[in-house]
Amino acid sequence: MTDYEIKFQNARKTIGDIDKEIAVLFEKRMEAVKDVAEYKKVNGVPVEDTVREAALLEKNSALISDDEIRSYYINFQKKTMDLSKDFQHKILDGTRIAFSGVKGAFAEIAVKRIFPDGKPVAFSDFKSAYKAVENGDCECAVLPIENSYEGDVARVMDLTYFGSLFINGVYDMAVEQHLFGTPDSHRNTIKRVISHPQALGQCAEYISERGLETEEAVNTALAAQAVSQNGDASVGVICSLEAGHEYGLKLIDRKINKDSKNTTRFAVFSRIPRGESMGDENFIVLFTVRDEAGSLSKAISVFGDCGYNLKALKSRPSKDVIWNYYFFLEGEGKLSNEDEKNMLEKLSEVCTNVRLVGRYGKEQSI
Repeated sequence: MTDYEIKFQNARKTIGDIDKEIAVLFEKRMEAVKDVAEYKKVNGVPVEDTVREAALLEKNSALISDDEIRSYYINFQKKTMDLSKDFQHKILDGTRIAFSGVKGAFAEIAVKRIFPDGKPVAFSDFKSAYKAVENGDCECAVLPIENSYEGDVARVMDLTYFGSLFINGVYDMAVEQHLFGTPDSHRNTIKRVISHPQALGQCAEYISERGLETEEAVNTALAAQAVSQNGDASVGVICSLEAGHEYGLKLIDRKINKDSKNTTRFAVFSRIPRGESMGDENFIVLFTVRDEAGSLSKAISVFGDCGYNLKALKSRPSKDVIWNYYFFLEGEGKLSNEDEKNMLEKLSEVCTNVRLVGRYGKEQSI
């Protein structure tokens, strides 16, 4: 045997031995992936985590000393991550996600984009969807917390304050409103439009220009369902493309909302708080302040003193005491377990009913 043949045989044996080790490690890795998937299921965390993936690729590629081999290793890592995500998708298939509305509602669209493997479960209102998670009928809920055109969703903010769930993710979804009618209607036959008050407000300029009458509905998808069932060619609905198509309606005019940047922020609520994780950089705290001069300014100072950026501060009547308010604060900055404890302790010195209700990574567009 020549030296080349000996090296060739030794190389084959080495590869075979390594493949056996890889098989054992791969199975062990996938068992860990299963635990990750179960964590994501109960915490309402999507499979995709691009921030963590990028950080791991950078960290792990530094373990390879050979520049030429490093590029192949990065590709190997990417393929391994893809397999891990495929496995997670399989485990999360059919996870029950609560939302308020009916088929075609913007909330259902948000559910499908955030949790493509989940099963959207419709409820008649925000409270019912929220309670479905509290009592264990659903793993998590996707509810709107703010619209760039109409402002905060007060009922969801109150549920957050008085309820027990945690916000483990916040997502931005661009909202486009369209005019639909019955199959035999056209632009000039429509004299009245039905939709949710926010949708009517977003499309007020279009409605005024057309001289249309308006009628309010509980939500846009229910309005689409009603127009479909009534079959009146003089009545149109303002809703999403998905809702219009879901109920067999005819598209009359596209993108009729005044603000083309109209966006709704959706939050994912679950029973278990999200633990400290790579890439987390946002948090939400709810609190009430003592009835003392300067108490609110002292509370706000705590966040700056602890090194956090105050992104938003909103107030709502607490309802238990007249003229008493609770505050909904959104902060930016990495919260380690020790940092969190320190911040909450300092807040408790100047506040009452302090509660960390949300921790999540970068706010994503869906």
